[in-house]
Amino acid sequence: MAVYPLTVFYDGACPICAREMALMKRLDRTQRLTLLDFSLAGFAAPADLAVTDLSAVIHAQWADGTVITGVEVFRAIWEAIGLGFLSRLSRLPLVAPLMVTAYGWFARNRLWLTGRSNACPGNACAAASPASIQAPQ
Repeated sequence: MAVYPLTVFYDGACPICAREMALMKRLDRTQRLTLLDFSLAGFAAPADLAVTDLSAVIHAQWADGTVITGVEVFRAIWEAIGLGFLSRLSRLPLVAPLMVTAYGWFARNRLWLTGRSNACPGNACAAASPASIQAPQ
């Protein structure tokens, strides 16, 4: 059983990410999500999470401290806002690997896609690899 709230760390400077999280906030009628924009000045990352890690791939943390990443974050968000059918659909044998691959590509290229290719010093965001993106099924 999920322990809410689910704290989602996202890049609000990414227009695609910001729109997605704004939609999730509107759909979160039971207020199970806490959305934290790590691009804001003065953002203090939790002790066990570095901003460079948050920049590489989406992260979320359950109320009990458990951290999830990548596609598993979206599945948890969908469950929290009442769109569990999307989560179940994303776990189907033919869909799951496509989701992981597509998100991995997006995570590695989101800065370029949003015209911010210089926003990740030292190419830290390129650390998003399929292994770091895929969460337990």
